[in-house]
Parts: sequence; structure tokens; C-alpha cells
Amino acid sequence: MFRFLLLLFLLVPLIEIYFLIQVGEVIGAAWTIFAVVATAIIGAGLLRVQGASTLLRAQASMQQGSLPALEMMEGIALAASGMLLLTPGFFTDAFGFVLLLPPFRQFLIKKLFTKAAFTMHGQTMHSQYHSTDSTIIEGEIVDNDESRHLR
Repeated sequence: MFRFLLLLFLLVPLIEIYFLIQVGEVIGAAWTIFAVVATAIIGAGLLRVQGASTLLRAQASMQQGSLPALEMMEGIALAASGMLLLTPGFFTDAFGFVLLLPPFRQFLIKKLFTKAAFTMHGQTMHSQYHSTDSTIIEGEIVDNDESRHLR
């Protein structure tokens, strides 16, 4: 994992510099800077809309009494998208914009859940790992107020 992150932190800036130089040679430095700033502004606007939509769906899930697991993961993906869009460059912007697409984002999250230790059942997230403690006793609490008043 450390090697992957090291490679990521080394390769991404080099790729960004390469693309910025290539685009700058074609359209000029001023237009390249304008394009980088414009993608950040457009991405922030789209991020706000997607975030509000995800928040409304999460609130609707909670009102129905279910855990908004998918919506919470979408919120994390949207935060990652925002970071990618605010990072100057075209390479990270491309991934940031792809994460803003709800079908792709949900597909990616569902793939992550199938590979991770959690599974999705409807709108509820369950762990595949169960406790080995077998001393669980099911019961019911009965609060009888009359017996307290008689004492």
C-alpha cells in the first residue's frame, strides 16, 4: 500500500505537468491557466448540486428508518471529487468529473463494497465478519410502572 501511494504521489504531479505543458504549447499559457481555473469553478458548481442531491437522499433514507450507507459513501466520493477538481491540472480534473457522474460513482461504490468486508442489502450495510461470542440472549424489557408506585 505504501508503494502504491508513493508511486501515486510521484506519478500524478508528473502527469499533470506533462499535460499542462502540452496544452500550454497548443493553446498558450494564459488559456491553459484560464482552463484550469474554469474547470475548478465548473466542478465546484456541479459538486454543490450533487452534494445537495445526495444530502436530500440521505435525509429521506433516515426518515424511512434505514441507514443511508450508499449516500454516506457517495458523500465521501464527492469529497474526493472536490479535492481532485480543486487540484490544478487536467488529469485530476478528469477523474474528479467522472466521480461527479452518479451512475459511475454508484457503480464504483458497489464494486468497493463487494471487494471490502461489507455488503449492501437494500439501503443497509452489513459486515461479513460476525462475532464469535455465542452468549447473546434475546429478550424483552417490560416496564411495569404500577409495581414501582406500590412500594
